Amino acid sequence: MPRSSYRVLTNPCPHFLTATINHWLPLFTNPKLVDIVLDSWRYLQRNDNFQLYGYVILENHLHLIAASENLSRDIQRFKSYTAKQLIAHLEQHRSNRLLELLALFKRVHKHESDYQVWEEGSHPQIIESEKVMRQKLEYIHQNPVKRGYVDKPEHWRYSSARNYLGQEGMIEVIRQW
Repeated sequence: MPRSSYRVLTNPCPHFLTATINHWLPLFTNPKLVDIVLDSWRYLQRNDNFQLYGYVILENHLHLIAASENLSRDIQRFKSYTAKQLIAHLEQHRSNRLLELLALFKRVHKHESDYQVWEEGSHPQIIESEKVMRQKLEYIHQNPVKRGYVDKPEHWRYSSARNYLGQEGMIEVIRQW
């Protein structure tokens, strides 16, 4: 698969991004692996002024709206760190079949590791208006509903839908934009 031509256009403007597990493998059916993603975002929020506006984490991919001074760098760091942590968890828990698949589907040019957790790219799309922000948040929050996983967006645990209803979510998000 060729590398993406999508680029973060303007920092620190919010961008809609997608990150997909290699070959759409369902890693995030395990809550401990989802915690790795959330902990990484929390770290970026505390230490790098990473601004998270919305998110959803599904079994094999995630969507988020985020901004930072250097969003491309922060997403690369996020994917690198979480890949290492996800692999370590899979190794520790002897998830050999998943590890074999992550090795099998690794791109040829990826020489620095034995596995490839994330697909390349994140397809960033700039959020240029309140209308686009609302559309992207609606898309994110409706994703589990459209898949038939839940009846209401706020019923999906790994989503910012609860935050936008004034309820406690899994991670803090910025609701003022």
